[in-house]
Amino acid sequence: MNMNIPLVDLRWQTDLIKKDFLKEIGGILDSSAFILGPKVKEFEKHFAEYCGTKYCAGISSGTDALILALRAAGIEYGDEIITVSNTFIATSASISACGGKPVFVDIEEDSYNINPSLISRAITAKTKAIMPVHLYGQCADMTPIMKLAKNYGLFVIEDACQAHGAEYTGKRSGSFGMGAAFSFYPGKNLGAWGEGGAVVTNDQKIFDEVTVLRDHGSREKYIHLKEGFNMRLHGIQGAVLDLKLKMLDEWNALRRTAAGIYKRELSNVNELILPIEKPYAKHVYHLFVIRVKDRESLQKFLLDKGIGAGFHYKYPLHLQEAYAYLGYKEGDLPITEKIMKEIISLPIYPGITEEQIIYICKAVKEFFAGKK
Repeated sequence: MNMNIPLVDLRWQTDLIKKDFLKEIGGILDSSAFILGPKVKEFEKHFAEYCGTKYCAGISSGTDALILALRAAGIEYGDEIITVSNTFIATSASISACGGKPVFVDIEEDSYNINPSLISRAITAKTKAIMPVHLYGQCADMTPIMKLAKNYGLFVIEDACQAHGAEYTGKRSGSFGMGAAFSFYPGKNLGAWGEGGAVVTNDQKIFDEVTVLRDHGSREKYIHLKEGFNMRLHGIQGAVLDLKLKMLDEWNALRRTAAGIYKRELSNVNELILPIEKPYAKHVYHLFVIRVKDRESLQKFLLDKGIGAGFHYKYPLHLQEAYAYLGYKEGDLPITEKIMKEIISLPIYPGITEEQIIYICKAVKEFFAGKK
């Protein structure tokens, strides 16, 4: 009999905090603090402490957090930002939304993160920043990136939208650059019950600018210092996130355990390339992504068995219609293009059981046995 195993299952988490949340929502209803307010402030304080930064500003989404981090850093029309093509479009679209130009560089074949050795050749007189993406829950190699940024007078904005609690040489993601953006989309390691995001930083000027920009350019109601946006985090999401934050390390540990079971069960499948954990990293496995030559057939086979397998992501950004104006062509980023034809994500979340993972792994093995 087939199991039904979704790519992500949030019900387990929801059941754990539902009673506590219902208590919290009473205070929100009594205060009518639905936008920002004390629950958001409490979460901001706790999340900054968690990340090892001085400041945190709750934002309406991860995309908006990226935009505001870049705007606060002074990105203007024509500025170039170096980033990667194997990411969700929010990374590059946030650059464009500020008037900047995304400049894509290739990635490391083992970590799938930006290759620091290729960054310098992409730097021009118009380059203002580097935006590394901590993809799938593993930090990019930040030491050479920060050194490059210092040598060239650039700043670094971390796209940490998939890396809540991930570590690099013992420091948490979000604590390296001038600022960092997190997404609290429901399926993330730390997910809201709706949209949400945050900018964390050690720079008070960045924090002050972000908090003004997120609230229509205002510190005081109806007094506008500049043209800003409506990018505020809701009080209810602040309460949900603060409750979940208390359990994030435990949930990340469960993800790491699940990844370990996958690796144990699939280690002898020669047709697969499994994810690796770099020596400097503590991977939090937002996604468990394997590589296989015929991923479309594997996905269909798994879906037929009730297993929610997906692609993160199916096509590199530099070859998509949205970025045709940048003039990239096939072959410009060979490692990115190769990997993105092979990757497929298997279900992973804190509540997944060993029995479910073994069922998935047996199905994967069955697929390859059938091909032989």
